[in-house]
Amino acid sequence: MAIKGFNYQEFAQNLTQQAAELVPQDFTDPEKQYVVNTLLNFSALAGEALYNDTESNFNADQAMMITQIIAEWAFHKSVDLIRSKLPQEFWDSIMQKIAFTIFEIAKQTFRQGLPQDQILQLIEHHVKKTYLDAIVELKDKGFIDQGLMEQASKQSNIDAMMQQMSDEQAAAEQQAQAQQQQGTTQTPSQGQTSAATSPVQGGSSPKIMKLATVALLFQKMKQEKVQTILNKFNPDDAQTVIKYMGMQDLESRVSVSTTLKCLNEIRTNLPKPQELSPSKIVLKLQKVTEGIERPQLEQMLKQERMKVKRLVFNALEGEYYEVAPKVANIIATHIQDSV
Repeated sequence: MAIKGFNYQEFAQNLTQQAAELVPQDFTDPEKQYVVNTLLNFSALAGEALYNDTESNFNADQAMMITQIIAEWAFHKSVDLIRSKLPQEFWDSIMQKIAFTIFEIAKQTFRQGLPQDQILQLIEHHVKKTYLDAIVELKDKGFIDQGLMEQASKQSNIDAMMQQMSDEQAAAEQQAQAQQQQGTTQTPSQGQTSAATSPVQGGSSPKIMKLATVALLFQKMKQEKVQTILNKFNPDDAQTVIKYMGMQDLESRVSVSTTLKCLNEIRTNLPKPQELSPSKIVLKLQKVTEGIERPQLEQMLKQERMKVKRLVFNALEGEYYEVAPKVANIIATHIQDSV
């Protein structure tokens, strides 16, 4: 039975229209078109497959969520492929592997009823693994060299987007600090509620204050970037942020000290960039294989490529087999998940 209320064609078109405004401006017209077409094709195919799925019993919200996840990753990884400088003849096959991976994992995790955060984390892990495995495979088959493999493996549009958000947050924080040092205050206009008694400020919970601070930050960002980030928020929190963004006098309703405090808390909770030094990867591999007998480990790695085996067994001897650190870390994580 088809999913009631799920118009996958219209939904795919809406997602594509939103994404078209976010394509990097430095891309050529053919590159921009590739990103848009890839997103449209994969989201439409996924939507159609879900619509006709008679076994999973997904509702419209679940079907739209899975389709949107595929669309977002289709956007980010097609951008990564263009920036990677890999030959275009390989782009479609890599994107097909990524889309298939997302589709299968999303269906399994939604059927299992896993929490949304866990679903998104699992999908992100497997998307990155599939992308890197595809690049390593091109290198192993002699289609690209080591340098191009490493360059391609470093591409991550989604990480770059989050880093940009962090940088803009830091800039806003510095501006707020400068205003505080200069003793700059904004006097409420007649009839305007002061910061001390504002509904945003007085008696508000810490969470509300953080959402108001995020709204203040978003007011200084390009709206298309804001929408992309808001799509990852809890729907209720996103609505609260949007409401505060609509306040023209929001800056006067939140004190500088409160803004700085919230920004510091938000920054503290941002994920720290992971250092991928060879020594740390060796230690990680030693830790995840601790307690596993060598015959058992050999059996686990039986189907893996020779370079993967060398990376693991060299690590057991305290040596690092020359593999791009990001690729090595993905391998270590994969083994950790398999134990």
